[in-house]
Amino acid sequence: MDQLLLGLVSLGSIVAAAVWGRSARYREKLYQRLQRESGDADLKALALSDFRKDLHTTILYAVLALAAGAGAVAGRSAGAILLAVMLVPIAISLVFGRNFVNEARLEHSRSELERRAQEVLVQEDLAPRRWAARLAPEELPDFPGFEVGRVYQAGAGLMAGDFYDVFRPADTRLAAVIGDVAGQGIEPAITAFQAKYLLRVFLRQYRDPAQALEELNRQMSAMGRGEEFISLCVVLFDTQAGTLRYASAGHPAAWLWHEREVRPLRATGPLLMLDPAATFISREIPLEPNDLCLLYTDGLSEVRSGSQLFGEERIANALRRDPGVSPDVLCKSLLEAARDFSSGPINDDVAILAIRRA
Repeated sequence: MDQLLLGLVSLGSIVAAAVWGRSARYREKLYQRLQRESGDADLKALALSDFRKDLHTTILYAVLALAAGAGAVAGRSAGAILLAVMLVPIAISLVFGRNFVNEARLEHSRSELERRAQEVLVQEDLAPRRWAARLAPEELPDFPGFEVGRVYQAGAGLMAGDFYDVFRPADTRLAAVIGDVAGQGIEPAITAFQAKYLLRVFLRQYRDPAQALEELNRQMSAMGRGEEFISLCVVLFDTQAGTLRYASAGHPAAWLWHEREVRPLRATGPLLMLDPAATFISREIPLEPNDLCLLYTDGLSEVRSGSQLFGEERIANALRRDPGVSPDVLCKSLLEAARDFSSGPINDDVAILAIRRA
Protein backbone atom coordinates (compact mmCIF):
# COMPACT_ATOMS: atom_id res chain seq x y z
CA MET A 1 0.00 0.00 0.00
CA ASP A 2 2.83 2.39 0.90
CA GLN A 3 4.57 1.67 -2.39
CA LEU A 4 1.35 2.38 -4.32
CA LEU A 5 0.96 5.70 -2.49
CA LEU A 6 4.57 6.64 -3.20
CA GLY A 7 4.02 5.75 -6.87
CA LEU A 8 1.04 8.11 -7.06
CA VAL A 9 3.05 10.86 -5.34
CA SER A 10 5.87 10.33 -7.83
CA LEU A 11 3.53 10.50 -10.81
CA GLY A 12 1.84 13.66 -9.52
CA SER A 13 5.20 15.27 -8.83
CA ILE A 14 6.37 14.53 -12.39
CA VAL A 15 3.29 16.31 -13.79
CA ALA A 16 3.80 19.25 -11.43
CA ALA A 17 7.49 19.48 -12.35
CA ALA A 18 6.57 19.54 -16.04
CA VAL A 19 4.04 22.35 -15.48
CA TRP A 20 6.42 24.48 -13.43
CA GLY A 21 9.24 23.71 -15.85
CA ARG A 22 7.23 25.15 -18.74
CA SER A 23 6.44 28.21 -16.69
CA ALA A 24 10.14 28.63 -15.82
CA ARG A 25 11.06 28.41 -19.50
CA TYR A 26 8.65 31.22 -20.41
CA ARG A 27 9.85 33.30 -17.47
CA GLU A 28 13.42 32.89 -18.69
CA LYS A 29 12.45 34.01 -22.22
CA LEU A 30 10.74 37.09 -20.77
CA TYR A 31 13.81 37.89 -18.67
CA GLN A 32 16.12 37.53 -21.67
CA ARG A 33 13.89 39.82 -23.76
CA LEU A 34 13.82 42.44 -21.01
CA GLN A 35 17.61 42.21 -20.78
CA ARG A 36 17.82 43.16 -24.45
CA GLU A 37 15.02 45.73 -24.69
CA SER A 38 14.23 47.28 -21.33
CA GLY A 39 16.14 49.85 -19.32
CA ASP A 40 13.97 49.34 -16.24
CA ALA A 41 16.27 47.64 -13.71
CA ASP A 42 13.43 46.94 -11.27
CA LEU A 43 11.38 45.22 -13.95
CA LYS A 44 14.32 43.03 -14.95
CA ALA A 45 14.99 42.14 -11.30
CA LEU A 46 11.38 41.08 -10.81
CA ALA A 47 11.45 39.00 -14.01
CA LEU A 48 14.62 37.23 -12.84
CA SER A 49 13.01 36.64 -9.44
CA ASP A 50 9.93 35.07 -11.05
CA PHE A 51 12.19 32.79 -13.13
CA ARG A 52 14.17 31.67 -10.08
CA LYS A 53 11.01 30.90 -8.12
CA ASP A 54 9.56 28.79 -10.91
CA LEU A 55 12.89 27.02 -11.39
CA HIS A 56 13.10 26.34 -7.65
CA THR A 57 9.58 24.86 -7.65
CA THR A 58 10.43 22.71 -10.69
CA ILE A 59 13.53 21.30 -8.97
CA LEU A 60 11.55 20.68 -5.77
CA TYR A 61 8.90 18.61 -7.58
CA ALA A 62 11.53 16.80 -9.68
CA VAL A 63 13.45 15.73 -6.54
CA LEU A 64 10.19 14.71 -4.85
CA ALA A 65 9.22 12.62 -7.91
CA LEU A 66 12.65 10.94 -7.93
CA ALA A 67 12.55 10.20 -4.20
CA ALA A 68 8.97 8.92 -4.22
CA GLY A 69 9.61 6.82 -7.33
CA ALA A 70 12.72 5.26 -5.78
CA GLY A 71 10.79 4.53 -2.63
CA ALA A 72 8.02 2.85 -4.59
CA VAL A 73 10.47 0.66 -6.53
CA ALA A 74 13.30 -0.09 -4.09
CA GLY A 75 11.62 0.15 -0.73
CA ARG A 76 11.57 2.71 2.04
CA SER A 77 15.30 2.72 2.75
CA ALA A 78 16.22 3.82 -0.76
CA GLY A 79 13.37 6.35 -0.68
CA ALA A 80 14.62 7.73 2.62
CA ILE A 81 18.12 8.15 1.18
CA LEU A 82 16.86 9.92 -1.89
CA LEU A 83 14.66 12.19 0.22
CA ALA A 84 17.92 13.60 1.50
CA VAL A 85 18.32 15.03 -1.98
CA MET A 86 15.59 17.44 -0.89
CA LEU A 87 18.48 19.36 0.65
CA VAL A 88 19.09 20.71 -2.88
CA PRO A 89 15.91 22.84 -3.11
CA ILE A 90 16.30 23.71 0.57
CA ALA A 91 19.80 25.02 -0.18
CA ILE A 92 18.43 27.04 -3.10
CA SER A 93 15.85 28.57 -0.76
CA LEU A 94 18.58 29.50 1.74
CA VAL A 95 20.83 31.02 -0.97
CA PHE A 96 18.13 33.05 -2.70
CA GLY A 97 15.83 33.51 0.28
CA ARG A 98 17.03 37.05 1.04
CA ASN A 99 16.70 37.99 -2.63
CA PHE A 100 13.17 36.57 -2.69
CA VAL A 101 12.16 38.76 0.27
CA ASN A 102 13.74 41.90 -1.19
CA GLU A 103 12.18 41.23 -4.55
CA ALA A 104 8.78 40.69 -2.91
CA ARG A 105 9.15 44.08 -1.23
CA LEU A 106 10.09 45.63 -4.58
CA GLU A 107 7.05 44.09 -6.23
CA HIS A 108 4.85 45.39 -3.42
CA SER A 109 6.27 48.90 -3.90
CA ARG A 110 5.68 48.76 -7.65
CA SER A 111 2.13 47.53 -7.13
CA GLU A 112 1.51 50.48 -4.78
CA LEU A 113 2.87 52.89 -7.40
CA GLU A 114 0.67 51.29 -10.06
CA ARG A 115 -2.37 51.51 -7.76
CA ARG A 116 -1.75 55.20 -7.11
CA ALA A 117 -1.21 55.83 -10.82
CA GLN A 118 -4.51 54.07 -11.53
CA GLU A 119 -6.24 56.25 -8.94
CA VAL A 120 -4.84 59.35 -10.65
CA LEU A 121 -6.08 58.10 -14.02
CA VAL A 122 -9.53 57.44 -12.56
CA GLN A 123 -9.64 60.94 -11.07
CA GLU A 124 -8.56 62.42 -14.41
CA ASP A 125 -11.37 60.50 -16.07
CA LEU A 126 -13.91 61.68 -13.49
CA ALA A 127 -12.82 65.33 -13.56
CA PRO A 128 -14.38 66.18 -16.95
CA ARG A 129 -17.65 64.56 -15.89
CA ARG A 130 -17.69 66.50 -12.64
CA TRP A 131 -17.01 69.76 -14.46
CA ALA A 132 -19.73 68.95 -16.98
CA ALA A 133 -22.16 68.23 -14.14
CA ARG A 134 -21.53 71.76 -12.81
CA LEU A 135 -21.56 73.50 -16.17
CA ALA A 136 -24.44 71.59 -17.77
CA PRO A 137 -26.29 69.59 -15.08
CA GLU A 138 -28.42 66.63 -16.13
CA GLU A 139 -30.92 67.35 -13.37
CA LEU A 140 -32.70 70.70 -12.98
CA PRO A 141 -35.32 71.69 -10.42
CA ASP A 142 -38.95 71.96 -11.47
CA PHE A 143 -40.12 75.43 -12.48
CA PRO A 144 -43.91 75.66 -12.15
CA GLY A 145 -45.44 77.23 -15.23
CA PHE A 146 -42.54 76.18 -17.50
CA GLU A 147 -41.34 73.05 -19.30
CA VAL A 148 -37.58 72.72 -19.64
CA GLY A 149 -35.60 70.37 -21.90
CA ARG A 150 -31.83 70.10 -22.20
CA VAL A 151 -29.13 67.98 -23.77
CA TYR A 152 -25.38 68.07 -23.37
CA GLN A 153 -22.76 66.03 -25.24
CA ALA A 154 -19.06 66.38 -24.46
CA GLY A 155 -16.72 66.67 -27.42
CA ALA A 156 -13.28 65.17 -27.96
CA GLY A 157 -11.54 67.47 -25.46
CA LEU A 158 -10.84 66.53 -21.86
CA MET A 159 -12.73 69.51 -20.42
CA ALA A 160 -15.85 71.31 -21.59
CA GLY A 161 -16.31 75.03 -22.27
CA ASP A 162 -20.06 74.91 -23.05
CA PHE A 163 -22.51 75.61 -20.26
CA TYR A 164 -26.16 76.36 -19.57
CA ASP A 165 -28.20 77.47 -16.58
CA VAL A 166 -31.86 77.80 -15.68
CA PHE A 167 -32.83 79.51 -12.43
CA ARG A 168 -35.18 82.07 -10.87
CA PRO A 169 -33.51 85.44 -10.19
CA ALA A 170 -36.86 86.53 -8.69
CA ASP A 171 -40.21 84.89 -7.92
CA THR A 172 -41.83 86.14 -11.13
CA ARG A 173 -38.81 85.71 -13.44
CA LEU A 174 -37.06 82.71 -14.94
CA ALA A 175 -33.61 83.07 -16.49
CA ALA A 176 -32.31 80.74 -19.19
CA VAL A 177 -28.60 81.06 -20.07
CA ILE A 178 -26.40 79.26 -22.56
CA GLY A 179 -22.76 79.99 -23.34
CA ASP A 180 -19.57 78.78 -24.92
CA VAL A 181 -15.97 79.62 -23.98
CA ALA A 182 -13.53 79.38 -26.90
CA GLY A 183 -11.06 76.51 -26.69
CA GLN A 184 -10.89 73.26 -24.77
CA GLY A 185 -9.11 72.24 -21.61
CA ILE A 186 -9.02 73.24 -17.99
CA GLU A 187 -8.68 77.03 -18.52
CA PRO A 188 -11.82 77.46 -20.66
CA ALA A 189 -13.70 75.17 -18.27
CA ILE A 190 -12.72 77.37 -15.30
CA THR A 191 -13.70 80.51 -17.24
CA ALA A 192 -17.08 78.95 -18.09
CA PHE A 193 -17.64 78.08 -14.43
CA GLN A 194 -16.80 81.63 -13.31
CA ALA A 195 -18.99 83.23 -15.99
CA LYS A 196 -21.97 81.01 -15.17
CA TYR A 197 -22.03 81.81 -11.46
CA LEU A 198 -21.09 85.49 -11.75
CA LEU A 199 -23.97 85.92 -14.19
CA ARG A 200 -26.34 84.47 -11.59
CA VAL A 201 -25.31 87.28 -9.24
CA PHE A 202 -25.69 90.02 -11.87
CA LEU A 203 -29.07 88.78 -13.10
CA ARG A 204 -30.34 89.09 -9.54
CA GLN A 205 -29.02 92.66 -9.38
CA TYR A 206 -30.29 93.85 -12.77
CA ARG A 207 -33.70 93.30 -14.36
CA ASP A 208 -32.19 94.09 -17.77
CA PRO A 209 -30.06 91.19 -19.12
CA ALA A 210 -28.00 93.67 -21.17
CA GLN A 211 -26.83 95.38 -17.97
CA ALA A 212 -25.96 92.00 -16.48
CA LEU A 213 -23.89 91.16 -19.58
CA GLU A 214 -22.05 94.49 -19.42
CA GLU A 215 -21.13 93.93 -15.79
CA LEU A 216 -20.09 90.34 -16.50
CA ASN A 217 -17.96 91.53 -19.42
CA ARG A 218 -16.17 94.09 -17.21
CA GLN A 219 -15.49 91.55 -14.48
CA MET A 220 -14.31 88.77 -16.80
CA SER A 221 -12.16 91.15 -18.89
CA ALA A 222 -10.40 92.32 -15.73
CA MET A 223 -9.05 88.80 -15.21
CA GLY A 224 -6.55 89.41 -18.01
CA ARG A 225 -7.22 86.34 -20.12
CA GLY A 226 -6.72 87.98 -23.48
CA GLU A 227 -6.71 84.71 -25.40
CA GLU A 228 -10.23 83.76 -24.26
CA PHE A 229 -13.68 85.00 -25.23
CA ILE A 230 -17.24 83.91 -24.50
CA SER A 231 -20.40 83.79 -26.57
CA LEU A 232 -23.49 83.88 -24.39
CA CYS A 233 -27.26 84.32 -24.64
CA VAL A 234 -29.60 85.28 -21.78
CA VAL A 235 -33.39 84.99 -21.96
CA LEU A 236 -35.56 86.33 -19.11
CA PHE A 237 -39.16 85.17 -18.86
CA ASP A 238 -41.18 87.64 -16.76
CA THR A 239 -44.53 86.13 -15.86
CA GLN A 240 -45.71 89.25 -14.01
CA ALA A 241 -45.02 91.62 -16.93
CA GLY A 242 -45.92 88.97 -19.50
CA THR A 243 -42.71 89.55 -21.46
CA LEU A 244 -39.63 87.79 -22.71
CA ARG A 245 -36.46 89.92 -22.68
CA TYR A 246 -33.18 88.71 -24.12
CA ALA A 247 -29.61 89.84 -24.76
CA SER A 248 -26.94 87.96 -26.69
CA ALA A 249 -23.16 88.41 -26.66
CA GLY A 250 -22.15 87.18 -30.12
CA HIS A 251 -23.97 83.88 -29.62
CA PRO A 252 -25.59 81.83 -32.43
CA ALA A 253 -29.21 82.85 -33.01
CA ALA A 254 -31.70 81.39 -30.56
CA TRP A 255 -35.13 80.55 -31.99
CA LEU A 256 -38.50 81.58 -30.53
CA TRP A 257 -41.85 80.03 -31.40
CA HIS A 258 -44.26 83.00 -30.94
CA GLU A 259 -47.52 83.97 -32.65
CA ARG A 260 -47.43 80.81 -34.79
CA GLU A 261 -44.06 81.58 -36.32
CA VAL A 262 -40.39 80.94 -35.60
CA ARG A 263 -38.27 84.05 -35.22
CA PRO A 264 -34.51 84.39 -34.53
CA LEU A 265 -33.10 86.04 -31.41
CA ARG A 266 -29.81 87.28 -32.80
CA ALA A 267 -26.76 88.82 -31.12
CA THR A 268 -27.29 92.20 -29.48
CA GLY A 269 -23.63 92.85 -28.68
CA PRO A 270 -20.09 91.53 -29.20
CA LEU A 271 -18.44 88.50 -27.66
CA LEU A 272 -17.55 88.87 -24.00
CA MET A 273 -13.91 89.61 -23.01
CA LEU A 274 -13.05 91.28 -26.32
CA ASP A 275 -13.62 94.85 -25.11
CA PRO A 276 -14.12 95.72 -21.40
CA ALA A 277 -16.14 98.80 -22.39
CA ALA A 278 -18.45 97.00 -24.83
CA THR A 279 -22.14 97.88 -24.67
CA PHE A 280 -25.08 95.53 -25.06
CA ILE A 281 -28.77 96.03 -25.71
CA SER A 282 -31.75 93.90 -24.84
CA ARG A 283 -34.94 93.29 -26.76
CA GLU A 284 -38.39 92.61 -25.35
CA ILE A 285 -41.17 90.45 -26.82
CA PRO A 286 -44.66 89.76 -25.41
CA LEU A 287 -44.76 86.37 -23.70
CA GLU A 288 -47.73 84.11 -24.38
CA PRO A 289 -48.71 80.62 -23.24
CA ASN A 290 -46.98 77.87 -25.30
CA ASP A 291 -44.22 80.19 -26.49
CA LEU A 292 -41.02 78.14 -26.77
CA CYS A 293 -37.42 79.36 -26.85
CA LEU A 294 -34.65 77.13 -28.23
CA LEU A 295 -31.00 77.89 -27.41
CA TYR A 296 -27.88 75.95 -28.42
CA THR A 297 -24.12 76.28 -28.80
CA ASP A 298 -22.23 76.31 -32.08
CA GLY A 299 -21.24 72.67 -31.59
CA LEU A 300 -24.72 71.89 -32.95
CA SER A 301 -24.99 74.35 -35.84
CA GLU A 302 -21.41 73.67 -37.01
CA VAL A 303 -21.71 69.89 -37.30
CA ARG A 304 -20.34 69.02 -40.75
CA SER A 305 -21.19 66.61 -43.51
CA GLY A 306 -18.36 67.14 -45.97
CA SER A 307 -18.35 70.86 -46.73
CA GLN A 308 -21.93 71.39 -45.51
CA LEU A 309 -22.89 72.66 -42.06
CA PHE A 310 -25.92 71.46 -40.11
CA GLY A 311 -26.74 75.17 -39.86
CA GLU A 312 -29.24 77.41 -38.14
CA GLU A 313 -32.04 76.81 -40.65
CA ARG A 314 -32.16 73.07 -39.99
CA ILE A 315 -32.48 73.87 -36.28
CA ALA A 316 -35.28 76.37 -36.94
CA ASN A 317 -37.06 73.92 -39.25
CA ALA A 318 -37.11 71.27 -36.53
CA LEU A 319 -39.10 73.71 -34.40
CA ARG A 320 -41.38 74.73 -37.30
CA ARG A 321 -42.26 71.09 -38.08
CA ASP A 322 -43.55 70.36 -34.61
CA PRO A 323 -43.87 73.45 -32.40
CA GLY A 324 -45.94 71.53 -29.85
CA VAL A 325 -43.25 68.93 -29.19
CA SER A 326 -41.98 68.43 -25.65
CA PRO A 327 -38.86 70.59 -25.02
CA ASP A 328 -36.93 67.53 -23.86
CA VAL A 329 -37.88 65.55 -26.99
CA LEU A 330 -36.98 68.53 -29.18
CA CYS A 331 -33.46 68.75 -27.70
CA LYS A 332 -32.81 65.03 -28.02
CA SER A 333 -34.17 64.83 -31.58
CA LEU A 334 -31.97 67.76 -32.65
CA LEU A 335 -28.88 65.99 -31.33
CA GLU A 336 -29.88 62.77 -33.08
CA ALA A 337 -30.48 64.67 -36.33
CA ALA A 338 -27.02 66.24 -36.06
CA ARG A 339 -25.43 62.82 -35.49
CA ASP A 340 -27.24 61.42 -38.53
CA PHE A 341 -26.17 64.44 -40.60
CA SER A 342 -22.52 64.31 -39.54
CA SER A 343 -20.01 62.51 -41.77
CA GLY A 344 -17.97 61.57 -38.70
CA PRO A 345 -17.98 61.84 -34.93
CA ILE A 346 -19.04 65.17 -33.39
CA ASN A 347 -15.80 66.48 -31.85
CA ASP A 348 -17.09 69.74 -30.39
CA ASP A 349 -19.15 70.14 -27.23
CA VAL A 350 -22.89 70.44 -27.87
CA ALA A 351 -25.37 72.04 -25.45
CA ILE A 352 -29.09 72.48 -26.26
CA LEU A 353 -31.70 74.13 -24.03
CA ALA A 354 -35.44 74.56 -24.68
CA ILE A 355 -38.00 76.34 -22.45
CA ARG A 356 -41.74 76.58 -23.00
CA ARG A 357 -44.18 78.81 -21.13
CA ALA A 358 -46.96 76.42 -20.09
